[in-house]
Amino acid sequence: METRNSKLIISKAGGTASDGSKTYKVSLPSTWINALEIDEDNRNLELSFDGERITISPELTIDKFITNAKKKGNYLLKLDFYHHDDICTTIIADQTDEKVKIKNYTSNVVYRAFGVNENPTWEDYNDFLEERCVPRTRERVRVVLDTLGIDEYNPLEIIKKTKGVMAEDKQWIDVEEL
Repeated sequence: METRNSKLIISKAGGTASDGSKTYKVSLPSTWINALEIDEDNRNLELSFDGERITISPELTIDKFITNAKKKGNYLLKLDFYHHDDICTTIIADQTDEKVKIKNYTSNVVYRAFGVNENPTWEDYNDFLEERCVPRTRERVRVVLDTLGIDEYNPLEIIKKTKGVMAEDKQWIDVEEL
């Protein structure tokens, strides 16, 4: 791993920014940018912050996410989230590394699996699955699970049986192993 020291470029924010607002930039070596295959035509970035470090990576397409996970031999699920017959969101769930990548097909956030959230976490994914199921606190939930042929409350298994259909909306999920 190559390491370099740099200085952060700090400027006053312009336009309609509030008084005292600042922007922060850093110059990166062209050899690093070239190695990441970032250029004028491919310059979308994914930024991550773990509380101590900022990581800059090329934006990972859903296809590249799948390819990378398959190379590692990970178990992947593809969940297509629909409103009526219109696909709204494709979710790729890497069950091994517990990571999620999505692609939205609608600008209407009401019909998207994660609303305005474009980068859901594994926790967001599990919350989404549970929202598409009979509540675990429902009285006589055991009867529902027995009817579905499921031994324990598992949102993914429930969705595989019910397609995540809820009485209050017209949305549903198709689950496929990749």
